[in-house]
Amino acid sequence: MRAVLAVFRHELRRIVTVRPAFSVLILAAVIYAAFYPQPYLNEALREAPIVVVDRDGTSSSREMVRRLDATSDVSVALVLPDLPSAQRAVYERAVSGILLIPQNFERDLLHGRPSPVALYADASYFLIYQRITGAVSAVARTLGAEVESARLVGAGVDPAVAGAVVDPMPLTAVPLFNPQGGYATYLLPAAFVLILQQLLLIGTGLLGTTPDPDRPKAGPLATVAGKHMAYLVPEALILPFYLIALPYLYGIPRLGSAAMVLLFALPFALAVSGLGLIASAVFRTPLAVQLATAAVGLPFFFLAGFAWPPEAMPEAVRLIARLLPSTSAIDGLVRVAQLGAPLSEVAEPFLTLWALAGLYSAIAIALAFRR
Repeated sequence: MRAVLAVFRHELRRIVTVRPAFSVLILAAVIYAAFYPQPYLNEALREAPIVVVDRDGTSSSREMVRRLDATSDVSVALVLPDLPSAQRAVYERAVSGILLIPQNFERDLLHGRPSPVALYADASYFLIYQRITGAVSAVARTLGAEVESARLVGAGVDPAVAGAVVDPMPLTAVPLFNPQGGYATYLLPAAFVLILQQLLLIGTGLLGTTPDPDRPKAGPLATVAGKHMAYLVPEALILPFYLIALPYLYGIPRLGSAAMVLLFALPFALAVSGLGLIASAVFRTPLAVQLATAAVGLPFFFLAGFAWPPEAMPEAVRLIARLLPSTSAIDGLVRVAQLGAPLSEVAEPFLTLWALAGLYSAIAIALAFRR
């Protein structure tokens, strides 16, 4: 036990005195917390600009343009007389889409004939495309239903029956756990876990590869145990800050208790620090650790399962993803913190993290024996 405490005190002192490790473990954590969430603070994309080419010029076409501009998702930036002028506006990136209202739009509506409108939306950015197409479709359906209902009422149909005919199955959509339907609520909880993993992995790797002539004499088991304890000290401040305080500051929905979140974060921190000890034993130099962790950052992002669905991954890739602490941590922490799931419902990722912590610690001890 004395050897474990000696390693613990020594490694804790090195976290503060080894500048590269301190910069990654402490300073980078503060910088990421301050700047990373900023692009997502607006939550959802609003007021995507489009141009309207109205070839009909009737009260119905103007009403459609007015309603479209009144939505929160789309803003009618321009109303132009012809399609070539609208195309130039798109090519100049002044707008993100073109709505073409054809000639005889109102006449066809009043006669009960199809009156299709054409939408050309920028699909190179899926959020813009989703907002524009959703808003135009909703306005077109609503306006078409009102015109058809009025036509049926004019033909002598009861208004209640006319409303049921044009819209027999109205839908009410309720976004659970993400009331604003925002991107930040979806992205940030998972991204915070990836940031924590990357910083702890790099920091432990740098500490393990930086020359340490004054390290205390201890066996491999005591060395690994003491280092685990030392790494948990800064993480005891950083993990609650990222997983509890930052979601509160940025207004991310939270249904789980802080105790449950921290309980789930414990095996995650142990698994990542064990992986960092393995990296320091394999790569041997700080530069090699930095290059290797930089190279795997993007693959870790896609393997995490929120940027690309796990169901679309090959089975071999999904198995590799399960070996990364972030995969199980994101799955479990999001369900615990944001969805309010009890521990019994996240038992699989929770036990997987403990298994990874034990596996990586055992490998680190074996490598220390070999050295």
